[in-house]
Amino acid sequence: MTTGQTPDGLWEAVSTGDEYTATDIVLAELDAGMDPEELLLDVIAPLQARVGREWAANRISVAQEHTATAVNERVLGAVAHHPAVRRRQRERAPEHPGRIAVACIDGEWHALPARLVAEVLRLRGWRVDYLGAQVPTPHLISHLHLTGPAVVALSSSIATRLPAAHAAITACQSTGTPVLVGGAAFGHDGRYAGLLGADAWAPDARAAADRLAQGPLPKPPPAHRAIDDLPHLADQAYAHVTREAPKLIRHVLGELESRYAPMAGYTDEQRRRTTEDVAHIVDFLATALYLDDPGLFTDFLGWTADILAVRGVPADSLPPVLDLLAERLTDHPRAIGMLADAQKTLQERLPAQDTA
Repeated sequence: MTTGQTPDGLWEAVSTGDEYTATDIVLAELDAGMDPEELLLDVIAPLQARVGREWAANRISVAQEHTATAVNERVLGAVAHHPAVRRRQRERAPEHPGRIAVACIDGEWHALPARLVAEVLRLRGWRVDYLGAQVPTPHLISHLHLTGPAVVALSSSIATRLPAAHAAITACQSTGTPVLVGGAAFGHDGRYAGLLGADAWAPDARAAADRLAQGPLPKPPPAHRAIDDLPHLADQAYAHVTREAPKLIRHVLGELESRYAPMAGYTDEQRRRTTEDVAHIVDFLATALYLDDPGLFTDFLGWTADILAVRGVPADSLPPVLDLLAERLTDHPRAIGMLADAQKTLQERLPAQDTA
């Protein structure tokens, strides 16, 4: 099999929830001599990325996406216990570059990227403590004090977890432990990793292992104060939106039908999904305010409009949502500016008849 090529039948097995067939296919590749790291990073990782693309394109349901992810997790576990993988780990063990803790940010339930990092690092000889999804920061810090790893690797896929990531990064560094971060939440170029004070960033598991192979990360400076990272938070916009989020959501939902006539005919299911969409919009607005990055919010609104369009749902309900939020945030210029930027972007994207 050519590197990066999905073995015959693997996508069908994963997408239909057939974990036994999927496992048999992958283990057969190892039996045939495929390099374990290549299997993890050039087969399983792209397969999981395809799961996300298929969901976004509305070709699989949320249930199918969850099923496929669960199958990939089981397959990854089977790979980790294959004799070839265990042999590779024993061969690299004498090098033993150190101990590392790998964890997902509190509230981050996309664990597969972190698990891939953990397994690749084991293949490279590291002693890995894999802590899994949604690790509360106090428990993470307790683990660091208990085990004293050389570095902690933190993963997050959802941008709205970045404020929690900042708290975790700062807390880890306060123990003297350097922090490597990765995952889609930190931006395709790692822009938020630097903003939030991480000691290093890697775009994927291979890059993370390569970076750590170059030598130890620098110890966090003892004089660093997290409050200096984001001085814009002094305007209280982020604090206000976060604190008032439930009221903001209720205001939008209570007034949206008067601004968007088609909502009168919504089913209970459509209303439930609208509630979820509005909650996500408020969450992303808060995160954009935390990072002082209007583009994060604008990009999310554009992505949401595309997702709605693929599902046959008119995206012209989004501008009224932004108007209703703006009515409640007049005392916060940064929030108003971000809502205005997003409104302009939506007006340019949506057909003229949708926003008339």
